[in-house]
Amino acid sequence: MTPREIALKVAWSYLGKPYLWGGDDPMAGFDCGGFVIECLKSAGRLPRSGDWTANGLYEKFKVVQIPYEGCLVFWENGGRIIHVEICMDDIFAIGFSGGGSDTLTMEDAIKANAYCKIRPFKSRAGIYGFVDPFL
Repeated sequence: MTPREIALKVAWSYLGKPYLWGGDDPMAGFDCGGFVIECLKSAGRLPRSGDWTANGLYEKFKVVQIPYEGCLVFWENGGRIIHVEICMDDIFAIGFSGGGSDTLTMEDAIKANAYCKIRPFKSRAGIYGFVDPFL
């Protein structure tokens, strides 16, 4: 398997798991960035430490104009990158969403409908750009 295939296989394994603000642990839960970092580390694309905020991830990898399988898609608000997901193709992305800073337990995630989901991304406002972490 290629690193891209590994990352996508790992991403699929978390589909339906609940969102946890600040989460970066497969057992405790993920937020958007924690999930993407776990997928990329599993595929050998990130070292143990670094600036792995959404903005840090955007700056680390090659920007691409057209999204495709394995690219990261970023959203912004007020000029600040606030969210990241993994493109499944040029229409759909997988990621942890729906929660926020008050989503700290599974009960909070259930109330907020916050979990790992696949959604079309092009129709969602605020897309900042795309990078390919496998180039």
